[in-house]
Amino acid sequence: MYPDFHYLLQNLFGIDAPEWLGLFKTFGLFVALAFLAAAFVLVSDLKRKEQMGLMLPEFETIEIGKPASASEIFWAALTGFILGYKIGGFFGYWREISPNPMGYVFSLQGNFIAGILGALIMGYVKYAEKKKDQLPEPQQKRVAVFPHQRITEFVVIAMVAGLAGAKIFNAFETWDDFVRNPVENLLSSSGLTFYGGLITAGIAIAYYARKHHVPIRHLVDSFGPALMLAYGIGRFGCHFAGDGDWGIFNSAYITDLSGTLHHAAPGAYLDALRQDPTFYARMLREFGDLQHITHSYAAAPSWMPQWLFAMNYPHNVNNEGMALANCFGEYCSVLPVGVFPTPLYEAITCIALFFGLWLMRKKMSFPLQLFGIYLILNGLERFLVEKIRVNYKYDWGFLHPTQAEIISALLVLLGAGILVWGKMSKARLD
Repeated sequence: MYPDFHYLLQNLFGIDAPEWLGLFKTFGLFVALAFLAAAFVLVSDLKRKEQMGLMLPEFETIEIGKPASASEIFWAALTGFILGYKIGGFFGYWREISPNPMGYVFSLQGNFIAGILGALIMGYVKYAEKKKDQLPEPQQKRVAVFPHQRITEFVVIAMVAGLAGAKIFNAFETWDDFVRNPVENLLSSSGLTFYGGLITAGIAIAYYARKHHVPIRHLVDSFGPALMLAYGIGRFGCHFAGDGDWGIFNSAYITDLSGTLHHAAPGAYLDALRQDPTFYARMLREFGDLQHITHSYAAAPSWMPQWLFAMNYPHNVNNEGMALANCFGEYCSVLPVGVFPTPLYEAITCIALFFGLWLMRKKMSFPLQLFGIYLILNGLERFLVEKIRVNYKYDWGFLHPTQAEIISALLVLLGAGILVWGKMSKARLD
């Protein structure tokens, strides 16, 4: 696996990559790609709907030609100070920061001199920018702002609210780990719950859209394919970083002392789980005894690649599993028993579903129809994959659902309700 750019470049291209590249995490790269791809798809569909007259611009009055105000310079300088303070702190301390860059970002650590320089540069840039456009007499101008022109705001809102929600919901999903170390859990670079991010980002975007008179029923139809694509790309990030979001044990494959995964006889996985005392103790805490460990024996047919059935995620970003032989550094763990690579399954499935949604988007007969289909497909996909994923289960007597199963079932019901309501409303109008 490739927990950071150091491992990524070293393993993919066989080059001796600088160690400071470990500051940049592979999962973060895929999250950025997911946001960029979703933004491109969203803009494309919003422009289409604007041309159809389904989305109208909002008119705003702006004042041009004014010199920079004191508050504008102050906020620009403050932004520059924060950026300089944090970026400057990377130099000289990257080894300490590399294991948990997100924790550093939200800490009080940084470089004060770099912060002052950043403040001076950003403050001057704002002053010079406004000075360049200054007019002898400021003028008011009325401009039309189309929904697709607000894509930056949509993406930033989705990113901030989504990441916050993903962390909060993950805390409920991994409650025991959260209680043991809440600060580290919230600031860790891994551990994100997609549905938590979807719910909080959806609420924030709906509020913003309503404020600027963007019709939500058409907006969410455009968001459906974009969200499906972003989720698929993000799941590739989970897979390549090895962030722990994998499936149950596939006991047909175990890891040898060199870290290589190979086929094993039924029952051999129990001995493999005992190889590392720390990992073995954790399994006992979680399952009580090894006989109750959730697993499935599924050997790959000779005509299919083994990695589709099991992976042991060497060098995973969570350092989960047993120690790798002859490995020195931050990420030197490998799972003793293969697991089903569920992030890979979800990535492939969701990207395929995106293309399906994208192709059918022009054939919808009423607003919210595409979003209803998205909710059903997303909910079904996640509900099914939960059957072979490792997750905390709630104890509801005769039912033991995971958080994702509960939310995905609700999404399927909500999607079905939207389709029924929309069809009935259309029939009445016809």
